[in-house]
Amino acid sequence: MKLFKWILLLAGLLTLSGACSNDSNEPDTDETTVSISTPSVTNVTDDKANIIATITTNIPSAILKKGICYDTQSNPTISSQTVEMSSAGLSLNLTLSDLEPETKYYAKAFVTVANGNPTYSSEITFTTASRSVTSELDKYIAPSYSDDYTNIAGWNNRNQWNLSNVHDPSVVLAEDGYYYMYQTDASYGNAHEVGGHFHCRRSKDLVIWEYMGGTMKALPNWVIPKLNEIRAGMGLGDVQPATKDFGYWAPCVRKVRNGLYRMYYSIVCPGLLNGEGTWGERAFIGMMENPNPANNEGWEDKGYVITNASDKGLNYNVQANDWANCYYKRNAIDPSYIIDKDGKHYLVYGSWHSGIAALEVDATTGKPLNALPNPWGTEADISSYGQLLVTRKIGDRWQASEGPEIIYNPNTGYYYLFMAYDALDVPYNTRVCRSRNINGPYLGIDGVNLSQDGGEMLPVVTHPYKFSNSNGWVGISHCAIFDDGNGNWYYASQGRLPKDVPGINSSNAVMMGHVRSIKWTSTGWPVVMPERYGAVPLVPITENELVGNWEHIDLSYSYGKQKTSNTMTLSADHKVTDGSWKGATWSYDTDNQRITFSNGVEVCLQREADWEASPRTHTIVYAGYTNSKTYWGKKKK
Repeated sequence: MKLFKWILLLAGLLTLSGACSNDSNEPDTDETTVSISTPSVTNVTDDKANIIATITTNIPSAILKKGICYDTQSNPTISSQTVEMSSAGLSLNLTLSDLEPETKYYAKAFVTVANGNPTYSSEITFTTASRSVTSELDKYIAPSYSDDYTNIAGWNNRNQWNLSNVHDPSVVLAEDGYYYMYQTDASYGNAHEVGGHFHCRRSKDLVIWEYMGGTMKALPNWVIPKLNEIRAGMGLGDVQPATKDFGYWAPCVRKVRNGLYRMYYSIVCPGLLNGEGTWGERAFIGMMENPNPANNEGWEDKGYVITNASDKGLNYNVQANDWANCYYKRNAIDPSYIIDKDGKHYLVYGSWHSGIAALEVDATTGKPLNALPNPWGTEADISSYGQLLVTRKIGDRWQASEGPEIIYNPNTGYYYLFMAYDALDVPYNTRVCRSRNINGPYLGIDGVNLSQDGGEMLPVVTHPYKFSNSNGWVGISHCAIFDDGNGNWYYASQGRLPKDVPGINSSNAVMMGHVRSIKWTSTGWPVVMPERYGAVPLVPITENELVGNWEHIDLSYSYGKQKTSNTMTLSADHKVTDGSWKGATWSYDTDNQRITFSNGVEVCLQREADWEASPRTHTIVYAGYTNSKTYWGKKKK
């Protein structure tokens, strides 16, 4: 029995001995020692820095991670920004990139071993260089797509369109960071007649756009029944027009709140009210909603909102060519939608007839806040169809003005109403007026009360134009105005090639979407930049860069005339030595990026793409006003 106990004791001692032995090749991390030399910094630029350090350790194989941690605050750790080095060895040689210019950084080298806390070097500091004009701009790549898109205009090439086939755009910045653009059906050569209506495309940078398809696949079910309901009330019989004959015009899309987007749209009914010698049929404004515009199939039609209203009762036997006295007072096309500074919701609409009206709508439904009477009667009967905001001609329903777009700028405290004037093929141009109140009165830059007196709204914002080395653009209007939430505003519209451009059949039917930056004058008026937006880095413009030759355009209104440029030269001694303003002097406000000339003209500056250059590059442009004139300019290379 004693022998058995001794055997058990011996076995236990052997087991214990085995457990305490260490035949493994794994390092004993408790005995690992690590130190790091003080890093050195080399090759510091405006956005990069190279850092070198040396590691000393008794067990190199114990190292799990090594790198540099850095921050703009002292004592960075591995919880700060880090760059790791994956290669083996005891040296560290790493480049920090995407740094901010003229910024002091704190940095340490670090090493992490198995089952151990990080070991850090001593802290060092360095300051990045200032960002030079060339370092930032030399990296710029201008947009490369062709303005003549006729070879890709067909429906089968729609994924290559980018901004091809754009007409009457509306743009909204959504929660997902994309800008979504919707538009009137437009196509070169009826390219997408099978694709539905109110086509959509989206972009993250306002330069490259992804085509997403139509948002309305067919005529909404409510349209013809609503048309016949109104006709029955007027004592007229039912009609059944072919769905292909309806017009689909000018959507306006707005973000109401997170998770809700509204699209107001126009549908124009074909035919005459009661046969030969009567006025044309009415238009409707309808509305769709979508919780997420990324789902292009998610637009749900919410039905009828409003229609044309007549102050002539049932006297629709107006001569078809008597536009000054047409049957309708309000025209239910070209909707715009705004939530004012007090949180009230308004539908702004009407084109060509008596002018532009504003109607308050219910925030929850998007429909008229108050029930509307029959859309015919006396002027008093239809007064609830909206308050007049502006008119071009008092007492004349041949307005030649359309496409209202209204925004509020909290930095200036004004509402701005943008309008399209004149025929849309060549003369189309954009004007703007403003008011302290959503319902007016709206005044032009010249002080004209456009709510009360009507008139030629000034200033002119866009106009047919031509810089050298190009065909230029015409028909630039029916715009969308939007911002990025950071104080930067943009203008989007169609732009048409001029008529009879050699080598392009029906060149004036080529409609490219244009996006332009908006700047604000010292007196709070918006100026639209002459060159289209190309995401050029907004490196501050120095005074030295302004010296030299410019292409200068007097963009003041001239019906249907494509304004061309002439050379204007600015000298280093602040004189205009050649061109239209020869003899004037100039001064530069660096902080606000504006030039003021001694003739009283102030222009706002911006870096933009030079679309006419070959190859395309970047340049500096300006835009400015007097009380009656508009000026565009571009620095010549």
